[in-house]
Amino acid sequence: MKTPTIAIVGRPNVGKSAIFNRLAERRIAIVHDQPGVTRDRISAPCKMTDHPCEIIDTGGIGMELDDGFHDQVTVEADIAMNSADIILFVVDARDGLTPTDEDLAQKLRRAKPPVFLILNKADHAEQELMVGDFARLGLGAGIAISAAHGRGFGELAQTLDDTLEKVIAEQSEEEEEIQEQVMREGLKIAIVGKPNAGKSSLINAILKDERTIVSDIAGTTRDAIDIPYTWGEEKHTLIDTAGLRQRQKMDTSVEVFSAMRTEKSIRRADICLLVIDLAAGISSMDRKIAKMVKEERKPCLIILNKWDLFHPGGARQARLEEAKELIDRELFFLSWAPFACVSAKQGQHIAQIFNQISRIRQAARNPITTGRLNRLLSDAMEVKPPSQHKKYKKRVKLMYATAVVNDKYTAIPVPQFILFVNDKRLMHEHYEQYLANRIREQHDVLGVPIVFSIRSRNASKGGGSQGGHGDLGTVE
Repeated sequence: MKTPTIAIVGRPNVGKSAIFNRLAERRIAIVHDQPGVTRDRISAPCKMTDHPCEIIDTGGIGMELDDGFHDQVTVEADIAMNSADIILFVVDARDGLTPTDEDLAQKLRRAKPPVFLILNKADHAEQELMVGDFARLGLGAGIAISAAHGRGFGELAQTLDDTLEKVIAEQSEEEEEIQEQVMREGLKIAIVGKPNAGKSSLINAILKDERTIVSDIAGTTRDAIDIPYTWGEEKHTLIDTAGLRQRQKMDTSVEVFSAMRTEKSIRRADICLLVIDLAAGISSMDRKIAKMVKEERKPCLIILNKWDLFHPGGARQARLEEAKELIDRELFFLSWAPFACVSAKQGQHIAQIFNQISRIRQAARNPITTGRLNRLLSDAMEVKPPSQHKKYKKRVKLMYATAVVNDKYTAIPVPQFILFVNDKRLMHEHYEQYLANRIREQHDVLGVPIVFSIRSRNASKGGGSQGGHGDLGTVE
């Protein structure tokens, strides 16, 4: 389950970092009287609440800073509003209501997450009587606190816990709905591969039945066939697809339409099993089908079929290592997909398939937290800084990253990693690949593609947003 996040937003110098430090119970963010000192988003676990959550500090918003960081701190606060589960809108009780506060409040009233007005710097009880003007913001009476002296944090923590309880309950309900849907409808598992790779034999081995036609003649299966199958207590659907061949080799309209149905099956599948004739090696057609799975951004498990014919006299570990080297070399752009070595005809090692699918599903249910993702990417960029762009003579700078799943009712969700940068035109494809590799090294993203969406901090720099390449490399 995703850890709830609490974003602290407000104009510069209202005490956001001091509040952050109190909630985290340690001195992390820089606290300084100069407006705009906090320029980078900083996150940490909240220690004051009973429910686990993550707090995010942002830079100031709404004021022109003399060092030119206005765009950056503005977009950071916008990001927080779009990605947080709870928003703390901080104002300065001593300064009173400002036009910047009113502008920001107008924006926050449209935010989807609950917003709490925090009246900071109410150091004395009599100051609480002077904050009536803030009621005009339309965000309630507010919670008066003093980050400097620790006043009011008991009430704030209780308010956060009450709200977190509702957020967590909603998340649990959504997760239960997803699991009920999977239990009710199961996974849609597309079996794809070139003709005669052993797709129909694999389904027969899974079913322990002769439900599909098995023949040495390539292209026996013409249609995409949905076959119900129960694994454990879950009911799934196996989608047996026609073997794909090169377009120029399709000599009948039946084969053309069959290929179109295969492509449609890949799109509607929750996961694809890419079946490869290991004894014959990996062909250009295997790579083309793998690219199709990758471009549809589908979770994938590679099935290395005819394992019994692959160096049968060799030691098992040496054979496995050679099989992995083959995938890494020939399907390098799909190297994130795990593999299972089976012999469909002999019915060997078939249980590996669903064991691997279970591992992929389990990893998908454990998304990386926002704070860990940002720390991971920041460390990666420090170890290997991006190169200067030849045309624009600048380097890409990462301001913030978050992982989102657009379709929460997907049985195996594929997150989209949104990277907010100074200018997306400065991001090289090979550097995206480097960042994707670092994510995989530090977090279990088994069997699913890493999809980047690179977004500039303002639309004048190459547009507001654009899907990136992630580790979706070019097929050669």
